[in-house]
Amino acid sequence: MAGPTTAERGARQQESSGPPLARRLGPRRLRTIIILALAVVLLGVGTVWALYGSQWLRVERVSVSGTGVLTPQQVREAADVPVGEPLISVDTDAIARRLRSELPRIDSVDVVRSWPDGIGLKVTERKPVLLVQKGRNFVEVDDEGVRFATVSEAPRGVPLLELETSSPGSASASLRRFGEDRLAREAVKVAGALPAAVARDTRVVKVRSYDDISLELSGGRTIAWGSSEKGAAKARTITALMKAAPGARHLDVSVPTAPASSGS
Repeated sequence: MAGPTTAERGARQQESSGPPLARRLGPRRLRTIIILALAVVLLGVGTVWALYGSQWLRVERVSVSGTGVLTPQQVREAADVPVGEPLISVDTDAIARRLRSELPRIDSVDVVRSWPDGIGLKVTERKPVLLVQKGRNFVEVDDEGVRFATVSEAPRGVPLLELETSSPGSASASLRRFGEDRLAREAVKVAGALPAAVARDTRVVKVRSYDDISLELSGGRTIAWGSSEKGAAKARTITALMKAAPGARHLDVSVPTAPASSGS
């Protein structure tokens, strides 16, 4: 049986390819597709213009929240937000870095866009847990051991940190081994482990060496704390010891399983 001729194969190929796209879709459907495509393009152009070219979505106000010692005006000045610029183009990460650099008191800051025309600065300030006296001023130390600000007046309720490591013997050896910053962080750990009642009454945290940290309380009372290790156990022990010996002037919880008290 003879196969299809060349003419027959050409006819079948033409049938399979079908009519042109315009004829297959029909004029109405093709017109609809063109209109939708134009609408998408115009919407994109309009959105870009609204975000970058219009006067509606530009920075006009900067709000500040979370400040305590700092003032909102200090935060605004350090942030240097580009007022008048398109809100979408503001570099929020750069503003946050600038704030932490210019104002070390800031522990963290969240910079957010507040549509349609605002920038919000949500600040968290560092809180001092210890003070280091420097001449007539005081350096504030936070719960991570960071010395973040110098103030002329000591904040109420924050104990002084005294590093007595200049004397010979174990104190100087401890300073050489750990360094002043490490010893200060150990004191911070001790301050953070104190029960609330003891912390309120503490006036000085004294560091002679890594494992010789003591507390001076109001009324001349003292607590030998030892190192910062086993802080939770020492906190429980000092609470029980102060209840058992309310008149004691010298208490020792450096070994929490064998506390001691003396004086009255």
